[in-house]
Amino acid sequence: EVQLVESGGGRVQPGGSLRLSCAASGFDFSGYAMTWIRQFSGKGAEWVSTINSGDGATIYDDSVKGRFTISRDNAKNTLYLQMDSLKPDDTAVYYCACPRLRARGQGTQVTVSS
Repeated sequence: EVQLVESGGGRVQPGGSLRLSCAASGFDFSGYAMTWIRQFSGKGAEWVSTINSGDGATIYDDSVKGRFTISRDNAKNTLYLQMDSLKPDDTAVYYCACPRLRARGQGTQVTVSS
C-alpha cells in the first residue's frame, strides 16, 4: 500500500522558517518524481515544487522560487520542503504527492501569522 505521511507543519511568524518532511512507503520511492502541493482555505490545490527521480532536478512555482527548497533522501524514503522567508500568503495545508501513482498524503497545516 502506497503511503505518504507529512510532518513538520505549524505556526510561524512572517519571515520565519519551517521544514516539512514526507515519509514514503509501499513503493520504490527513488524511482518516482515527487511533488509538493498546497491548498489554501476554500480554494483548490496549487502546485508548489517537483523534484525528479533520476537527476534530482527541481522546479518551483514563481511564488516560492528563491524561498523554498525541495529535496529528497532516497535512502530514507523521505521528501523535504525547506521553507524560508515565509509570508502570510503561504498559509495553507501542504501535501506531498506522487503524481504517477496518483497518491497524496493527508497534509500538514502551515500557518504564517504574527
